[in-house]
Parts: sequence; structure tokens; C-alpha cells
Amino acid sequence: MTASTLTCIDLPEHPGVALLTFSRPASHNALSGDDMTAFAVAVDRLAAKPDLRAVVVTGAGDKAFCSGADIAEMVQLTSEAEARAMISLMGDALLKLEQLPVPVIAAINGHALGGGAEIALACDLRVVDRSARIGFVQIRRGLIPGWGGGQRLLRHVGYARALEILLRGRVMGAEDLLALSLATEIAPHGEALASALRLAAEIAGQDAGAARAVKALLHAGLSLPYVDALRAERDLFPPLWAGETRLNSMRDFLQQKEQQKEQQKEQKEGKTP
Repeated sequence: MTASTLTCIDLPEHPGVALLTFSRPASHNALSGDDMTAFAVAVDRLAAKPDLRAVVVTGAGDKAFCSGADIAEMVQLTSEAEARAMISLMGDALLKLEQLPVPVIAAINGHALGGGAEIALACDLRVVDRSARIGFVQIRRGLIPGWGGGQRLLRHVGYARALEILLRGRVMGAEDLLALSLATEIAPHGEALASALRLAAEIAGQDAGAARAVKALLHAGLSLPYVDALRAERDLFPPLWAGETRLNSMRDFLQQKEQQKEQQKEQKEGKTP
């Protein structure tokens, strides 16, 4: 196996933001078995961080976000049992990534093919370089998505479109991705990571409890029956209402209104002979 070069670091310049990077640019950031294990460990560590506000996932270099599993290594795995072990490792890790309580942003700086496309869709938001490409090309090797990408694609674009994309092994450019709501934002060439970090910093600047509740209420809508999702949203609201951020913002608003009234009164009295 190839020793993992995946990195996951906190960013001092963006408190609360973690950056996870696939770091094999010479191999288009393909994932070895060690990389997959390191990825799973990194996601577990992120899940345990109480001060986490947002995560950015990207690939090193400017050619690829991630090109999926390393074919040179995967060709040695020939049995069904080996295939199940590999897809279980990554499938479980991507489900945990998806279920992190904070927003996860993919900074797609190049192509994201096969497993790379599946990783991109496990993120909540996708900022794509204008030259980026996402492709579910598994069928070209007689395969289907195995890390959960098929189900996520279905939920994003609907049955007919997902069927067409998977059966054709379609590779989509930035404008296609935006039209299908698979991209949140198109960044100028070379600026996907910078744009994603700006978005992450903006999110990190919001009230932490409210930001987590936003993701929780939307996930409830995806996984629960409608009435149960409404109840889940209702349950998330009262603690925020009683929280310091809401109380302080209301006090500040009322104080500002009083100050404005006083200023208007002084201005009016100043104009009166």
C-alpha cells in the first residue's frame, strides 16, 4: 500500500474551520487503501471536535479534487469480499461526513471522477472551479457507485436525471453542475479553495447553535416523514429562543431603537425656538 498523504488541519486564520485535503497531486489525488483509512479516521476526529464550525474538503494542486480509488492498487482486489470491505470503509466514512453537525464544503479545484464525485456529493455545499468536472464514470468500468453516490445523486436531481447521468457515465462541467444544483457557486479559475474558505468563514461567524440547527432541520426533512420533520424543526427552535445570542440581539435592537428616539428628540428640540 501507499502511505497516506491525506491531511486534516485546523485553520488559525479561520477559527472553527477545518481543512481536509487529498494530497497526491501526481496521482490526481487518487485514494489508496491507506488514504481511505486515514479519511475515515479524520472524519471521526472531526465529529469529536466540540468547537467545529465548518469543514472544507479539497484536493492538492489544480488538476483534481479526487479521482476516486487508486486503480493501480485496487486492481489487486479481485474478490467480492475485498470489494465489500473497501466500499464499506468509504461508504461508512462518507455517511459520517454527511452527518457531521456542521456544514461541509467541497472546494472542487479540478476533476472529481468516480469515487471523487461520490465524495463531492457527500459534502453539503460544492464550490467549483470554472474548469472543474464531476463525473460518475463508474459504468465505464462495469461498475456502479459503491460509496453512496447513487443515492445522493438521486436525492439531488431526481430519478430520470440520475439514471441518465449514471448510465451514460456523464461528466458535467461547472455550468451543468450549477444548473442541476450540484454546485453552489462557480469560482474563477484557481480560486475554488479561497471561495470555499470565505464561505466557511462566513458560516463560522454565525451563531454556532443556530448554524448546527439549520443543518439538523434540513436533514430531518430529508430523512423523516413530513409531520415528524416539522416536529423536529419545532423542537430545535426553543433552545435557540432562550439562548444568549437571541436575547442579546433583541436587547441590542431595543437599545438602538431607544438611542434613535433620543437622537430624534434632541434634533427636534434643537430646531425648536
